[in-house]
Amino acid sequence: MNRRRFGIAAAVVGGVAATAAAGVALERRAVGRARNRPDPYADEPFGSLHSAGQVVVADDGVRIHVEIAGEESAPVTVVFVHGFTLSMDCWHFQRRELADAARLVLYDQRSHGASGRSVREHATIEQLGKDLFAVLEAVVPTGPVVLVGHSMGGMTVLALAAEHPELFGDRVLGVALVGTAAGAFAETIFGIPGVVGRALRPVAPGVIRAANRRAALLEQGRKHGSDLAFVLTRRLSYGGDVPPSLVAFMERMLAATPVEVMTEFFDTFLDHDKLDALGALHGVETTVICGERDLLTPPHNSRVIAEELPDAELLMVPDAGHMVMLERPDVVNASLRRLVERAARASSRSRSA
Repeated sequence: MNRRRFGIAAAVVGGVAATAAAGVALERRAVGRARNRPDPYADEPFGSLHSAGQVVVADDGVRIHVEIAGEESAPVTVVFVHGFTLSMDCWHFQRRELADAARLVLYDQRSHGASGRSVREHATIEQLGKDLFAVLEAVVPTGPVVLVGHSMGGMTVLALAAEHPELFGDRVLGVALVGTAAGAFAETIFGIPGVVGRALRPVAPGVIRAANRRAALLEQGRKHGSDLAFVLTRRLSYGGDVPPSLVAFMERMLAATPVEVMTEFFDTFLDHDKLDALGALHGVETTVICGERDLLTPPHNSRVIAEELPDAELLMVPDAGHMVMLERPDVVNASLRRLVERAARASSRSRSA
């Protein structure tokens, strides 16, 4: 039976790889034109919106880098939690445009960005939830909070809800779950449908261990940008033909995350299931956002969340992919402004009650 499952998985991997290779070959012909076409973001200072920041020490001693923007006196604090292989820089347009609406807290997840490295055993969604709790305790000890989590960051928010449901509806008055998943994520990971995902799951850990053993070689290869890297980054990150500077920005964030970090976190995605944690969000102002062309956390995952939270605002963004907050910042920012306003009203009602 195991041999048969491995055979199915191998056949699927081969078929997916062949199809992807054919598509990439065709798309690579257009890369030269894409790199040289007019770019409205050519002068955008991606990755430069930083302050001195501070360190929050997680419960296991890992140093978490935190930065704060916006007015300290704002009635609501918004905490941004980024996704896998990214950094707080992925919230570039939100940091730039929403500082007038709230106090903004951004931080790099462990082993990402400027934060310290984690031991492999603590590279889990559950530990990321504990890190988020530590950040809240240190820099947002009082007052209403809105949590905005993208991809792994959304999973982090749900891990916090599972561990500390008492915060939701009391301190946490708003939640935005962007391009993320709550339950059975392993069955749709990277857009692979259920039966295929289940066939691949048994062999995935072995593939990841092999990649980890060859981490140095893989690092050397991916640091030298290529047409293939450009094509794959654009296809997996975005839903449309975005400006080349957005692709280059994603490539820089990805390249800054060591291969070993990627392999360390992979097991936790296979085990991720926080569907029950959504119960803590009932009565909390919630927005669910997903690009309709998201290949990494496909729209089905967001619809499952919305079904569990019928009062949530579900925003499916046409022609957008996984990095919807970079690809369609105006749409995402408008939605987040509405969420902050709803949370502020909820805070006013609770104070006057």
